[in-house]
Amino acid sequence: MKFICFKIKNFLFTLTAFSLLLALIFFCGQVGYSAVLAVSNNAQRSLPIYSVQREDKKISISFDCAWGTEYTQVILDELERNQIKCTFFAVEFWVEKNAEFAKKIVQAGHELGTHSRTHSYMSKLSEKEIRDELSSSVSTIEKITGHRTNLFRAPYGDYDNLLVDTAKSMGLYTIQWDVDSLDWKNLSATEIALRIVNGVKSGSIILCHNNGLHTAEALPMIFSTLKNRGFEFVPIGELIYKENYSIDLNGKQRPNA
Repeated sequence: MKFICFKIKNFLFTLTAFSLLLALIFFCGQVGYSAVLAVSNNAQRSLPIYSVQREDKKISISFDCAWGTEYTQVILDELERNQIKCTFFAVEFWVEKNAEFAKKIVQAGHELGTHSRTHSYMSKLSEKEIRDELSSSVSTIEKITGHRTNLFRAPYGDYDNLLVDTAKSMGLYTIQWDVDSLDWKNLSATEIALRIVNGVKSGSIILCHNNGLHTAEALPMIFSTLKNRGFEFVPIGELIYKENYSIDLNGKQRPNA
């Protein structure tokens, strides 16, 4: 009887161990499948350009224009004083309302990209609505300034595959940033400058706003510090690669080998 009980217990132990082994194999298989699926999904994701792989210490500073112009002339003056060309991204209604500033930006040798027509969350729009936003805003910039842009920044930095792919099909490069000044939070000029100078790397794209409370005040510190470190400011159109490139999972644009 003891021998039979031992056999039964041994069988039950073996069965339990085997069941646990099967469960472990199934779990690992599921994890592996999930990992492969995640990689696959990431590989299929369409990304804008956050930064550019460069070794020449070229960087770009950009200013989003949606509301107000109170500090825009000071920014333009500071750019001229430091002989820096940059990129502005403007919403269509800003360009229409502030046509003289839009013209000044282009006449000063800066780029003027589209920031959409209505400054909406564009990941919520249909393809037709996206095309309407982009074609209308690009046409308005060209009509008022004579400048045909091929640069686009999504409002709020909000995007999805449809938006990036649609913009690309329209000949537009979708631009994000890897250095955020957070100037819209009304940080002090020193705080804005420190965020930027401590975050910049070769190929960085800096995000600022034309109507940030202390943005213009921070520019002299930013320009002098980064120039002393050997960085060169260029417009985004000169920073990015226009063809034969890929974009990695971090949004860094790289030239193809």
